[in-house]
Amino acid sequence: MVAAITYLGFRVVPVNATTEGFSYLIAILFLSTGWGLIEGLTAAIFAAFCLNYFFFPPVGTLTIENPQDWVALFAFLITAITASRLSAQAKRRALEVLDKQRELERLYALSRGMLFIEPSAPVAKQVANQVAQAFEAPAVVLYSRLDDAYYRAGPAEFPLPNQHFQQAALEGTQFHQDSSWIAAIRLGGDPIGSIGVSGVELTESAIQSLTNLAAIGLEQARVQKIANRAEAARQSDELKSTLLDAIAHEFQTPLTTIKAVTSALLSARAPAPEYQAEMLQLVDQESRRLSSLVSDAIQMSRIEAGAVRLNRERISAAALVENVLQQKQSAVAERQVSVDIPASLPDLWVDPELIALALRQFVDNAAKYSGVNSAIHISAQPAGEMLILASQDHGQGIPETDLPHIFDKFYRGQQSKGQISGAGLGLGIAKAVVEAHGGKISAHSRAGEGTEFRIALPARKEQKP
Repeated sequence: MVAAITYLGFRVVPVNATTEGFSYLIAILFLSTGWGLIEGLTAAIFAAFCLNYFFFPPVGTLTIENPQDWVALFAFLITAITASRLSAQAKRRALEVLDKQRELERLYALSRGMLFIEPSAPVAKQVANQVAQAFEAPAVVLYSRLDDAYYRAGPAEFPLPNQHFQQAALEGTQFHQDSSWIAAIRLGGDPIGSIGVSGVELTESAIQSLTNLAAIGLEQARVQKIANRAEAARQSDELKSTLLDAIAHEFQTPLTTIKAVTSALLSARAPAPEYQAEMLQLVDQESRRLSSLVSDAIQMSRIEAGAVRLNRERISAAALVENVLQQKQSAVAERQVSVDIPASLPDLWVDPELIALALRQFVDNAAKYSGVNSAIHISAQPAGEMLILASQDHGQGIPETDLPHIFDKFYRGQQSKGQISGAGLGLGIAKAVVEAHGGKISAHSRAGEGTEFRIALPARKEQKP
């Protein structure tokens, strides 16, 4: 560029030394701003030689006749060097501002990413991934003292050894090597781990901010886990309280009946013998009802605690339904029960006791919500590797607003509250049992037309899994 300006000012459009000097200064400012200080200084020195050789007499030599020209030359050189330095500083400051802005944008992206950390997954691994994504780092390693584990992110291997991470986490020190660094993660002044980033140049303030965000992310996850445990404990206590309230309410009616009958039998004026058998039958019926309530409560508690173990066996759907109807004989005594289960169907591969418990809920539900002498139809049909058992009644049906909630624990429909006994446990138990077998449960109903429950269960297998 200096050579081109010299050629133009000396050959094409001849100018004096002053004009040529200003032309050089403009070029030097441009070079210093666009390239850097070294390029600007080089251009300034080269321009001073060209100015002396081509424009100060005697032309064509490096000597100067007039002393004033020496002053002008040195003034030009000092001005050019100063301008180069100032331009380079301005460029450097502009780049520093851009770097800080980029760092702030990355830190902001990292802080936003911390908000989406999922407590159910390894938090330290998510923090490392968020740092790698926000800073576009080839390698990120987070060391956690809590579990003495390393969590890595990014496609490349971290160049520094693991010992540096442990030392940083124990002593709170930092390590730098080329474009890789390791810094301690502090929480409340105490190191809880360390993090290393490779391939990214960061200022000390940015490193401090990054480690603070990492500490906040780890602490947020820890607090969330504590809160989840507390919420689970609260829900468990609430479940127990609700369960006890529901069972106590349901126990009241059969206990009152049993107390009244036994008091009458033990009184001085006991009923006639022909009535005593009927009264004892009533006591037996209410005792079985109490036993069923206790069994339901125990099964629900086991299901909630995850303590249910499946003892799978081969059993035919017909035999299973027959056993259930025998157990619920008194409940369906005044109903017209029909069973349509072809003998050609494959056997079920289920826990017979638990599936019988689920089917009893359907039979109970059909008996409670259908009138005397109404029909209850039980059927089975194949569906791929599953077998579908269906129970259809012709009762009052389930309102559309209640249908999505009937499998929730303790849920009672508005029409049944205060009219039909029950704790709201049965269908919730049935759903949990069916899903534990890998099956599906569903209900289809229309108000005034009855309800159909369906469960899809795995069919027979050649060997136990």
